[in-house]
Amino acid sequence: MISFYDLNGYKVDLSFEKDRFTIKPQHVLVLAKKEHKWLLTNHPKRGIEFPGGKKEVYETIEEAAVRETLEETNVVVSNLRWLAEYVVHDVSPFCKAVYIAEVEDIHTGSTIYETDGALWLTQEELEACTNLSFHMMDKGMIAILKEVRVHEEKWNDR
Repeated sequence: MISFYDLNGYKVDLSFEKDRFTIKPQHVLVLAKKEHKWLLTNHPKRGIEFPGGKKEVYETIEEAAVRETLEETNVVVSNLRWLAEYVVHDVSPFCKAVYIAEVEDIHTGSTIYETDGALWLTQEELEACTNLSFHMMDKGMIAILKEVRVHEEKWNDR
């Protein structure tokens, strides 16, 4: 387990071991690539980040990952693979599940909610980006991206 403080000052515990925490994930973060480019979105308040959000009461955490990605980017993802979970010890602590996903389809003309839509960046462009969301710059994201590289040969990068 990796523990650190995020840029908002909250303690965060990150684990690459499933079900490590007593708090069940109610939030998701989705990492997907297509043609060697990361799928990101530009949130008008937070900046550039991977798509994600909160689970609705009627859906599974995997369904939330698919829905949130579609709502924020117009991209349909499939073949979700669990990668990690982390707990943010906020005033109301919460757990977020991190998934790797494959890009299945890119919709055009659909409505985008909460963000400016899909943004596709290479690893180099992501590393050079100056408008990243706060959580894209913390120790947890560094560890998550490192773990993705370990498993990248399994990635379905079309």
